[in-house]
Amino acid sequence: MELVESIEALRAQLGSARVSGRRIALVPTMGALHQGHLSLIRRAGADGSLVVVSVFVNPTQFNDPADLAKYPRRTEQDARDAAAAGAELVFTPTAAQMYPDGFNTSIRVGGVSERWEGASRGASHFDGVALVVTKLLGIAGPDTAWFGAKDAQQLAVIRRVSADLNLPVQIRAAETVRDDAGLALSSRNALLAEQDRGAALSLGASLRAAADAVRVGERDAAALTARALDTLTDAGARPEYWAVVDPVSFEPLERVEAGTPALAIVAAYAGAVRLIDNLRLA
Repeated sequence: MELVESIEALRAQLGSARVSGRRIALVPTMGALHQGHLSLIRRAGADGSLVVVSVFVNPTQFNDPADLAKYPRRTEQDARDAAAAGAELVFTPTAAQMYPDGFNTSIRVGGVSERWEGASRGASHFDGVALVVTKLLGIAGPDTAWFGAKDAQQLAVIRRVSADLNLPVQIRAAETVRDDAGLALSSRNALLAEQDRGAALSLGASLRAAADAVRVGERDAAALTARALDTLTDAGARPEYWAVVDPVSFEPLERVEAGTPALAIVAAYAGAVRLIDNLRLA
């Protein structure tokens, strides 16, 4: 594994790999790698592709400077973990490289970015995601780019950007990885206090209960949402939203119908930590 800090060095390494016939797979991350990230890396390299993992805490997608400041950073450990999972290159650009003096470009994705996470975290959040991912795709020029399904709305935004801009890359997703108790793995889990773990587990519990209800005939999204909110609040979580949505447009659905894709999504606070999760219902 080689740690690469500059855009020019990364392009040189990848250019040599392409000349030799290698496919390139990119796994964009903000670091603090966990088993979900490592699963992505393993999946990305399963076909023999050269896997490059980017580790960059992107300032443009944080609307709260305090949230940016406390985001966990552990680059050396991340590089070791990425290498153990099969990454050959770890790209660690600085903010100055990604957004040099005079940088004045933005990307706005309408529709899919405007509700839920876009509303809770501010319009700049998905603007920042779209911008940094587009830059990373332009820098690395990968054949495939891999993302986790836990950040479902982010994945939908990235797919929209890729389709709308005709980017020459296949956007791939891997299923959410959970711990033994059902908690979706997240870099933010490291910030959880032990007394808030029950509240954190209620996010996944509310989703699984909704899926069980659908399997036995419940179709009304409002009823599913009401039960889910009770599950969250009973466990001490503070919900921001719980909804049933179309997984492509993220428009809310009134009913879960057989043959029509439906995704349950949730954001809630467990203590001071904001968590998100989702689960397909149909």
